[in-house]
Amino acid sequence: MSNVGKTDQASFDTDVINSDKPVLVDFWAEWCGPCRTLGPVLDEVAGEIGENAKILKVNVDENGDLAQKYGIRGIPTMIFFKNGEPAKTLVGLQGKEEIKKTLEELS
Repeated sequence: MSNVGKTDQASFDTDVINSDKPVLVDFWAEWCGPCRTLGPVLDEVAGEIGENAKILKVNVDENGDLAQKYGIRGIPTMIFFKNGEPAKTLVGLQGKEEIKKTLEELS
């Protein structure tokens, strides 16, 4: 079972903006090869960080308004939120250590 959740336009405020812990939001799409490669990496990171942060995915094809709101121009794009505000953005395929380090800095 995956440790990575999903969010969308309807639940984004509850899941991300109002979260009491840091949240990594992965903006992705089914057809994106690098996005599919990143999936297992995020699942590993989620398993290792446990309850210290949340990792959620947003499908840009199904949630165009969210992608537009956060200026997503290429995928995968990961936006790290802290206290409801974007704190850092990583674009493109990233390594597990870079993702973990960024989450730990925000925790």
